[in-house]
Amino acid sequence: MKQKSLLVTLFLVLALVVSACGSNNASNGNGANTSTNSQTETAGNEAAAPEEVTLKVGASAIPHAEILNFIAPTLKEQGVILEVKEFTDYVLPNTGVFEKELDANFFQHVPYLEGENAARGMDLVSVAGIHIEPFGIYSSSITSIDELQDGAKIAIPNDPTNGGRSLLLLAKNGLIELDEAAGTSVTVAEIKNNPRNFEFIELEAATLPRVLDEVAVAAINTNYALEAGLNPVEDALLIEDSSSPYVNILVARPDNKDSEAIAKLVAALQSPEVEAFINETYKGAVVPAFTK
Repeated sequence: MKQKSLLVTLFLVLALVVSACGSNNASNGNGANTSTNSQTETAGNEAAAPEEVTLKVGASAIPHAEILNFIAPTLKEQGVILEVKEFTDYVLPNTGVFEKELDANFFQHVPYLEGENAARGMDLVSVAGIHIEPFGIYSSSITSIDELQDGAKIAIPNDPTNGGRSLLLLAKNGLIELDEAAGTSVTVAEIKNNPRNFEFIELEAATLPRVLDEVAVAAINTNYALEAGLNPVEDALLIEDSSSPYVNILVARPDNKDSEAIAKLVAALQSPEVEAFINETYKGAVVPAFTK
C-alpha cells in the first residue's frame, strides 16, 4: 500500500510539473505573438504615414496666395508641404514653372496662359479652374461711367489678354466699338470705332491702381484692385458679369501635372472649405468657379 501511495504521489507531482511547463510555454508563445503583432502594427503605421513632398507654388498676393495659405495646414496633414512664393508681375510665375524653379502657379486665366505659351515657347498646362475675379473699371475722379468725358484718358493693361479684356468690357457698355472677329486678344489698334475720342494708355497691370489720379478711369485686374484697397463690388464703375470666361487656374508642367501632390493640391483648392472661404472673405469680388 505504501508503495502504491508513493507512486500516486510521484504521478501527481509529474503532472503538476508538466502542466506548469505547458503554461509557461503558452505564456512565452503569447509573448512572442504580442511582440510580432506589435512590430507588424508599427510597420503598418509607418507604411500608412504619407511621405512628405514639398510643392513650390507661385501666386499673386491677393487672393491667390491667401487661398493657398488657407489650405496649407490641410495639405500638410496629407504629406504635402506647400511653399507659396508671392509675385507682383505676371511673367516670372510662368517662367519659374517652365524652368522648374516652381512646381506650379496660381494667378492667371487660360487666355493669358495661351498667349504666354505662344510668345515664350512654353508648354505649361491648365490643371484646374478655381475662381473668377470679375474685371472692373475704376476711377478716383468720377462716381459714374456716365460722367466720363469725351477725350478722357483710359488706362488699360499692356498685355494682349487683359488689354483685350478691358476693351471688351468697354465695348459691351457701348463706349467703343470692336470688330466682332477680333477675339479676346483685341488691341487698341483694332478698335473699329472710337466716337468719343478716348485716349488709351497701356501700362503694366500691376501699376494701374497707382495711376488712378492721372487718368479718368483705369481697367484693373481684381487681384491688384484688392491689393490697393478697392472693392470691386462697390467701387467699380463697370464690372464683368457672371458670364466671364476668365477663370483663374492652377498651372503646372506636362511632366508633373498628374502627380499625386498636384492632385492633392487641386482637391484642396476645389473643396467646400475653400468655397466657403472665398465667399466669406471676398464677398462677391472673387467667385468660386468649381461649384456644382
